[in-house]
Amino acid sequence: MNEEEDGNMATKVRKQVYIEPHQEAILKRLAREQGITEAEIIRRAIDQHTRVLRFPRRDLTAWEKERAFIQSLIQQGPVPGKRAWRREDLYDR
Repeated sequence: MNEEEDGNMATKVRKQVYIEPHQEAILKRLAREQGITEAEIIRRAIDQHTRVLRFPRRDLTAWEKERAFIQSLIQQGPVPGKRAWRREDLYDR
């Protein structure tokens, strides 16, 4: 069933785009292999691309704090005898 048959054409907005010849070949092959329209391939690609963009940017504050902590340990240099912290102390931070 195509879009015209299932009545969804009225809900769509017509767009005209220019693509490269190699993109057209890929588009035609994908549509044929998947049994869907070229337009559906394009719509799905847009949806997939925008899903990636919806993820919020990572807050690097926690990493920056950890990096500063690691740098402070490095600056202390070798500890004579034994270290002043325990591995468990790191988990309590």
